[in-house]
Amino acid sequence: MTLAALTLAPLAAVTPDAIEALLDRAFGADRHGRTAYRLREGAMAIPALSFAAFDGGALAGTLQCWPVALDGEPMVMVGPVAVEPARQNTGVGRAMMWAMLASAETDPFGDVLMMVGDPDYYHQFGFDASGTAGWRLPGPWEPHRLLARMTGDRARGLSGMLAPR
Repeated sequence: MTLAALTLAPLAAVTPDAIEALLDRAFGADRHGRTAYRLREGAMAIPALSFAAFDGGALAGTLQCWPVALDGEPMVMVGPVAVEPARQNTGVGRAMMWAMLASAETDPFGDVLMMVGDPDYYHQFGFDASGTAGWRLPGPWEPHRLLARMTGDRARGLSGMLAPR
């Protein structure tokens, strides 16, 4: 696969069953017990910030974003970012992340993005744990993996429990 063959589309272009099957292949069927799922529980993904990647007609990846809040302050939770296992490390995830970040510039809450993820990978997109020390999640998490990208001052200095909004 080359990135030239990659096409990004709204997540709505993919059936929920296809999304779930990809997430199972990428993260395992036991993924629903993870803390990030508790934070997204009952929420609907944000359509303008959620994408599917296609290689030809085949689904290569999905990225979903969710409405969350910290101490009542709205923000966006990024993830899961899922790539078909055979297509991982080919730029699919990066292409979806850059597209989401471009779209987030016009989202009213896109100046504060958060996620639970690999700090070494997501650093290239401006995410780090430097501003999340006072944040808590509704379940176990590793503090160094609670990441944020803040392009404004809205959430700086806040602390408290993250919750769905």
